[in-house]
Amino acid sequence: MVPPHQIQAELAMVPNSNETEHGGRGGGLEEKQEEQSMAGFKNFLWHGGSVWDAWFSCASNQVAQVLLTLPYSFSQMGMVSGVVLQIFYGLVGSWTAYLISVLYIEYRSRKEKENVSFKNHVIQWFEVLDGLLGPYWKAVGLAFNCTFLLFGSVIQLIACASNIYYINDRLDKRTWTYIFGACCATTVFIPSFHNYRIWSFLGLGMTTYTAWYMTIAAVVHGQVDGVTHSGPTKLVLYFTGATNILYTFGGHAVTVEIMHAMWKPQKFKYIYLIATLYVFTLTIPSATAVYWAFGDQLLNHSNAFSLLPKNAWRDAAVILMLIHQFITFGFACTPLYFVWEKVIGMHDTKSICLRAVARLPVVIPIWFLAIIFPFFGPINSAVGALLVSFTVYIIPSMAHMLTYRKASARQNAAEKPPFFLPSWTAMYVVNAFVVVWVLVVGFGFGGWASVTNFVRQVDTFGLFAKCYQCKSPAPLATAAAPSAARHH
Repeated sequence: MVPPHQIQAELAMVPNSNETEHGGRGGGLEEKQEEQSMAGFKNFLWHGGSVWDAWFSCASNQVAQVLLTLPYSFSQMGMVSGVVLQIFYGLVGSWTAYLISVLYIEYRSRKEKENVSFKNHVIQWFEVLDGLLGPYWKAVGLAFNCTFLLFGSVIQLIACASNIYYINDRLDKRTWTYIFGACCATTVFIPSFHNYRIWSFLGLGMTTYTAWYMTIAAVVHGQVDGVTHSGPTKLVLYFTGATNILYTFGGHAVTVEIMHAMWKPQKFKYIYLIATLYVFTLTIPSATAVYWAFGDQLLNHSNAFSLLPKNAWRDAAVILMLIHQFITFGFACTPLYFVWEKVIGMHDTKSICLRAVARLPVVIPIWFLAIIFPFFGPINSAVGALLVSFTVYIIPSMAHMLTYRKASARQNAAEKPPFFLPSWTAMYVVNAFVVVWVLVVGFGFGGWASVTNFVRQVDTFGLFAKCYQCKSPAPLATAAAPSAARHH
């Protein structure tokens, strides 16, 4: 589907290179038709901005490597809490994504009344906060968003190395991190979220296969001998698992960028909720089945692949997740690329190659951090408690309340309260509840638990660990001992 020229010129970050004059210089009708056909095919794969594109982007971005850590969270907090909190945080996350979309529409409508053009400029969340609430909010939004996306990208690199190790363990995980860091650096060539159409579609297909593979494989495998389901046993473990689930449904740090890539951003309002409902069909069955089968063994295996039987089906799931993590790395890094481009004055540059070179400094620190902290399970929880809690729950709720605190702002609002909550007072009550809950439970208890768990992991395995949670070399040493004795 190709948008009208006027809307595409307004919203597309990089102008369509196919919109050039062909007339007058030789070339018959057949050649022109072939060129138009190729342009249409390129647009179909490359220029996405429909409601479906946004839905695929939201659903694909929401479940990546965290799909493999949810059984680990279930072992920490128990089956019932795991399911209930998934549903709860999924709905809360959908609500705050809705708030972000409303604030984006409000900001854009105000700027367009001032005749501000966004041609070749992607609106980002910190700019929305700046336009609606001032520079202090801009600074807070920028700090939290960039740090969250930075560590989100780090997690994807760590996860790539962790997953490929289950197929090929001849190289240690740190070496695999070097390799995948180089591979993921190629995302610098993808200009904007317009250009993730085919990747988002494929990414969701990959996570769908992996989720249902995990579910079926766990059921077919059955429960291990002497399986126990003792969780929850400790508050530290319980709140670590809870913040990992909070992180699962807090993937809308890129909501504004996805909206800006739409031809009609006003239609985004309920897309995140619909995407979340689909994600429930992936996360709940897979986490439940794997925890049912392996129970407390998961407490020492943050990646579910490490317990599932090795066969062609599992290897296919690992490979698909590797490809999806490349896509998710691009999703998390692209807003960082935009910020960096704006800082160095390259954001409106039309040359893809020039912008790719300018983006490379963003990838290097991500690569380095992935080598320092090679354990993504604890990092998920720490990022969820300390960053996601503010970035995608507390800040949007507070920003909405402050933006519409005056009667005149409510009266002239670009978007009125939703049909299911038509009162401004009711919206304030819901927003206040989200702020208090996430501040106390997510940031408070969750921060304490996840940081405690994170420090334990560092003390146990050390920074720059060569192969975190790899197979122990102890059996080899034991086997070698008798042989050595015979030589003496």
